[in-house]
Amino acid sequence: MTGRDLAERRGLDSEVYEPAEDSHLLAETAAERITSRDRVLDCGTGSGYVGAHVAEVCGADVVASDLNPHACRRAAGEGLDAVRADLLKPFSEEAFDAVVFNPPYLPTAPDTEWDDWMERALSGGESGRAVIEPFIDDVGRVLRPAGRAFLLVSSLTGYEAVLGLAAEAGFRAESLREESYPFETLSVVVLTRRP
Repeated sequence: MTGRDLAERRGLDSEVYEPAEDSHLLAETAAERITSRDRVLDCGTGSGYVGAHVAEVCGADVVASDLNPHACRRAAGEGLDAVRADLLKPFSEEAFDAVVFNPPYLPTAPDTEWDDWMERALSGGESGRAVIEPFIDDVGRVLRPAGRAFLLVSSLTGYEAVLGLAAEAGFRAESLREESYPFETLSVVVLTRRP
């Protein structure tokens, strides 16, 4: 069953990732640590749920971004400034105090087609880290010196492997919250620059 089939079966917009357990976990955890003084990027916003939650609960200035034009429209409909972007590419250096990211993380066979927006929202390449790796490599550029990135990590992608990528990129990683499900464990990790 494809991501589009699953969305249609649930009666949802088949072009946009809808909030699920991972979205709720990230939104709640980040909102506990973001303040009204923060400028925040909701990278890969999908439905705009995480960014809208952070804006509402914290009063933070939130910008939403996604490669998917349907997701950008949905996020704008949630009251967020939305930018069509491939991860962090269009944003300037030190633009944000915080970045929140629920990446596509499901390990995907190499021959899987990515010609569908829902597949792109779910598929993390063969390792599950195809989108996480470039994000970690570039997020330090857009964060202010004391900035932090809140990253949703699934056990399906290799938790230790993600922490290793963060360390290689010069970040200290701290697990803030974890929830276990029959098929995976989800963790919210905060990345901060090592002193």
